[in-house]
Amino acid sequence: QVQLVESGGGFVQAGGSLRLSCAASGRTLGAMGWFRQAPGKEREFVAAISWEYTTLYGDSVKGRFTISRDNAENTIYLEMNTLKPEDTAVYYCAASYGYQVKSALERYDNWGQGTQVTVSS
Repeated sequence: QVQLVESGGGFVQAGGSLRLSCAASGRTLGAMGWFRQAPGKEREFVAAISWEYTTLYGDSVKGRFTISRDNAENTIYLEMNTLKPEDTAVYYCAASYGYQVKSALERYDNWGQGTQVTVSS
């Protein structure tokens, strides 16, 4: 089983930027992604990236967030720009045993503990 550890969350004002990282304990050949969950809401797809760098984004973050991947370091990143208060959530890293990028939560096999992102207005 792959262990995932997120970092980089924090507090930022609206319009600011944050960069999240997710380090995997072993080599992950499958797709990896980010989800988020705000209080009282369901977990929501944010972005995903395949081993070969194909990307997929949720509609609410397109044009503002960028997912990237360093296969040599078994790490993915989420660059978040022009942050809004509605981006406030716990952000979770996820890894899939499958190769294709996907947005469905149930298609991911391993999850990190999450990192809090808070955007003030």
